[in-house]
Amino acid sequence: MIINAPAKVNLHLAVLDKRQDGFHNLESLFVTVDFGDTLHFEPFEAKNKGKNALELTMEGPAAAGLELPAEKNIIFKALSLFRDKSRDKSLGKHGFNIGLRVRVEKYIPLGGGLGGGSSNAASTLLALNHLAGSLYGAPPFARSELLEMAAALGSDVPFFIHQVSAAWVTGRGEHIEPLDPPPWHYVLVNPGFPSDTARAFRLLDKSRETETYTPFSGYSLTTNQYSLFKNDFLSIFPEPEKSTYNQIISQLLDCGAEFANLSGAGSACFGAFFKKEQADNAALSLKKKWEFTQACSVINF
Repeated sequence: MIINAPAKVNLHLAVLDKRQDGFHNLESLFVTVDFGDTLHFEPFEAKNKGKNALELTMEGPAAAGLELPAEKNIIFKALSLFRDKSRDKSLGKHGFNIGLRVRVEKYIPLGGGLGGGSSNAASTLLALNHLAGSLYGAPPFARSELLEMAAALGSDVPFFIHQVSAAWVTGRGEHIEPLDPPPWHYVLVNPGFPSDTARAFRLLDKSRETETYTPFSGYSLTTNQYSLFKNDFLSIFPEPEKSTYNQIISQLLDCGAEFANLSGAGSACFGAFFKKEQADNAALSLKKKWEFTQACSVINF
């Protein structure tokens, strides 16, 4: 089975109060773009039909830096969780325990704020549910159950389970309101270094010890309200990181972007263009300076 794991862009990202569970409440406008990773799943007979019956291969331009033990990869975590839950779904004594070879064509930059790991996790859950369905006659898990698993794997994972073009996302990331996406095309630019999400939240919390903030709330895509969109992380990074982001954003605007900002907790920035030709031309221009520059559009599910 082959499944695409698309990237996302946060057109707006406000970080609200810190919750009792240690996470933050968020409000964000997500869009799903036609750029991402591709996951290949192949069942095989494994002598060890336990959690470790996984052969995981990462390849592609964004695979560098992912030389982790398989157990540390979110795909492995998604598979392990799916297998654990399947034991409670009358799928036999051992649940869904077939061996799997998973090959990932990795294009989404690591630590880029584009949801690469979260999308991989969600795509894994969706693929496993389909594969299990082919074995047992019907997919064992309803969407609501997949969403529970997704939330346990990460705040952005539930969004990708929904497979929608755009959504207003609140709470920790579990409240998802699908909506029609704005009619834009995008250019993604990565500065060549990753951003650590946990560090970004620490920097944000520290900045708010001395600064007050007013969160934006609500949205309207029928007006120019996107001018109010923001990313609360953009201002909290130290130099030269902050200047690099602002430089990329300025260059995107100079290339004709309607607006531009940081996606997620960084490190990728994006520019939104009304016309695909504008986005393509901007990408050609910016690629001369930034190796990772990608033009893309919203996926229509």
